[in-house]
Parts: sequence; structure tokens; C-alpha cells
Amino acid sequence: MWARSSLRSTRALNGLRNGASNVTKRTVSSSSNAANEAVPTRLNIAAVASTSLAVGSIAWYYHMYGPVAHASTPAEEGLHPTKYPWVHEQWFKTFDHQALRRGFQVYQEVCASCHSLSRIPYRTLVGAVLTVDEAKALAEENEYPGEPDEQGEIQMRPGKLADYMPAPYKNEEAARFANNGALPPDLSLIVKARHGGCDYIFSLLTGYPEEPPAGATVAPGMSFNPYFPGTGIGMARVLYDGLVEYEDGTPASTSQMAKDVVEFLNWAAEPEMDERKKMGMKVLVVTSVLWAMSVWVKRYKWAWLKTRKLAYDPPAETKVRR
Repeated sequence: MWARSSLRSTRALNGLRNGASNVTKRTVSSSSNAANEAVPTRLNIAAVASTSLAVGSIAWYYHMYGPVAHASTPAEEGLHPTKYPWVHEQWFKTFDHQALRRGFQVYQEVCASCHSLSRIPYRTLVGAVLTVDEAKALAEENEYPGEPDEQGEIQMRPGKLADYMPAPYKNEEAARFANNGALPPDLSLIVKARHGGCDYIFSLLTGYPEEPPAGATVAPGMSFNPYFPGTGIGMARVLYDGLVEYEDGTPASTSQMAKDVVEFLNWAAEPEMDERKKMGMKVLVVTSVLWAMSVWVKRYKWAWLKTRKLAYDPPAETKVRR
């Protein structure tokens, strides 16, 4: 009797122990599962938060320091220029070198009296605008300081192809004095330095009305131009029909002269554009061929691995037992 009761108590104690161990195992497994489920959730939340922060930072930076800077009023910003289909802006087109030559003529006869091209040496004109002899003759028309002599005196010499085109004024003060306080900007990079580029300069040159519109106030010595910020510009209208005589017989209308000089100024700001486009096409062709070859080599080298079949072959002892 005593043996049976002790056996029953032993079984009950073992049952309690097993139950407690099962409960402990279930609790541990459930807590580990919950922890495992919580880790990806936290990672997803962190990824979404970081991505949102990055996108918001980029949007804020673009809004504050983006490529378009709007003024407080339309008058201060100026009228937006019309978009024109410039041929040289197309991918597979180059500069019209006849237009460049005409534009350089317009610059020499109209613009060079006030505006400089201080970043353009005569050698860059060779092959694009002028011939070698024409560029040399043009450079020799100006004098530049040479090397000091035995007494330390600097003698003036005729210009060479390596020299840069001279400015029309000796310094900034002389330029402002000759233009009622306005400083004519250098035109070497004017296309890159103005929002709108070629469209803005063309619209500015052809946008002078005969008379200012009603209600517009123009300061003394200023001209009205709706495309210039503030609408008051120190440069008066300079292009008129028939102002220059093109050597190729092209009619020198106001729009034609503006178009030619804008193309020339675009070339002055980016004289390497033609070579850049040629090199870009070569790079695209070569990289396309290399990409096709890499795809073929990858498929050839990895074909045995991609097409292999995995099969399970149990040991011999297992086969016998079955």
C-alpha cells in the first residue's frame, strides 16, 4: 500500500516537473519568436525613417539651392525667354561654322567696343572660326608687352596666336566711366553664366521695344527690356537691320545677327563641344560592344552552374534497410 502511494507521488512529481519544463520551453520559444519578429520590424522602421529623412533633405536642398532662383517679383526676375530649337543643342549635331564666322563678325563690329572676350586666345579661333593666316593677322593688329630688354624696359610686340583677345578698356573704372556707371560683362562665359543660356541672350538682343509700355518707369540713361531683371538695362539696342554686311551674302536682319552672335558666344563658352560629342559617341559604341561581350561571357562561363541539376542519392545502408 505504501509502495503504491509512493509510486503515485513520484509519478505526480515527475508530471509536475515535465509540465513546468514544457511551460518554460514554450515561454522561451514564444519570447524568442517575438524577439525575432520585433527585430525585422525595427529594421524596417529604421530604413523607412532614414529614407524619408534622405528624400526630405534632398527636396529641401533642391528647393533652397536649386538651379532655378526666382526673384520676389516678376519685374525683378524678368520675362522668361522663349525656348528656341538650337541646332547645336541636339545630340548628333555640331556647331554651324558659317554661323560662328558670322557671329564673330558681329562681335567684332558691334560688341567688341564694350564687351571683352578675355578667356579666348587667338589659337582657339583657328579651324572653328578663322583660318591660321586670318587668326595671325588679327592677332598682329594688337600689341602686347614683350620680354624686358637689357635695361629692364618692356617693349611692345605684335600679338601672337598664344595671346588672349584684348579688352576694350584698361580697367573696370574706365569701363564704368564710359558707360554711365554700368560695367559691361565679359562675354567669354556669358551663355553659361545666365539662366536661360542662348534663349535668354537672343531674347534680350531682340526684345527692345520701340517705346516702353504704359506705366513702365525707366531711369535716365537706361533702356527698357522686359527680359532683363528689373526691366532697366544700361545697354541700349545695338542690333538693327543691315548693320553689318556678311561676307557670304546672308541678309543681316536683327534676328539673324542675334542668332549668329549667340551661337558664337555659345562656342566661346564651350569650344570643346564638338569634340566632346564625338568622344561621347565613341564611348557609347565601345561600352555597348563591351557590355554585349560581357553578357555573352557571363552566360558562357556560368552556363554549367545555372543548368546543373541537384539530386539526393541516399547512402547504400539506407537503401538496404528500406
